[in-house]
Amino acid sequence: MASGTFGRWFAAGERALTGRALTVRSPLSKRTEPPVALVYRGPATLPGCPEATAALLKSSRWGFDVRYVGPDADLPLSQRALAGAALYAQPGGGTLKHGYRQLKAHRDEIRQFVHSGGRYLGICLGGYLAGATPGFALLPGDTDQYIGSAAATVRSERDTVVDVSWRGRRRRLFFQDGPYFWLRPGAESDILATYPNGTIAAMVTRLGAGRVGVVGPHPEATDDWYLDAGLRPADRLGIDLGHDLIDTVMRP
Repeated sequence: MASGTFGRWFAAGERALTGRALTVRSPLSKRTEPPVALVYRGPATLPGCPEATAALLKSSRWGFDVRYVGPDADLPLSQRALAGAALYAQPGGGTLKHGYRQLKAHRDEIRQFVHSGGRYLGICLGGYLAGATPGFALLPGDTDQYIGSAAATVRSERDTVVDVSWRGRRRRLFFQDGPYFWLRPGAESDILATYPNGTIAAMVTRLGAGRVGVVGPHPEATDDWYLDAGLRPADRLGIDLGHDLIDTVMRP
């Protein structure tokens, strides 16, 4: 996609960034209708992941109008669909190699959407895809497997739980081979959570006029996720942490 020349924020308290082919309204604009959140549903995810992500977004204070996009949804993932959205969410799924193969044709559209003022929310595989090797290159750094990092407390790809320190408080979240995130020297980011070995488990960073929020574990997981995996549900589910991530990525 050709790069655009972005215009000024305009229109009676509403802000918009305009490129030659894409306009993204500010998610914090005063509006009479709720902001639109697009959730990917297709072969780059697994059953239950898009629905749990949608439920997390709907239960947040933003009152999102959630719509599914992708091959298994009513709307195609396209520049036109993104132009009408405040946030695009990439749920968890299978492997990074398979996921990127399904989505690489949309890489430039997603990058342009965020750079123009949109928000990206990536959970587990969606976090991996925010990286660059391979991925959408939305981060000032990259991603890697937590289970392969030094002193990782989880070494298996099986469904399990992982401890994190979220804004200084210990919490336990559902986990299945999620990423950790690393930053280039000098890169700025709002680090929300770390794993026990000090690597980043959740963060929000800027890209152009937009924001990118990513998390390795699954704050959207519900009781049935734990029970289906033969795990004891966490004493406290992570929905509040997911809302914190959403609030942070939606900030101006």
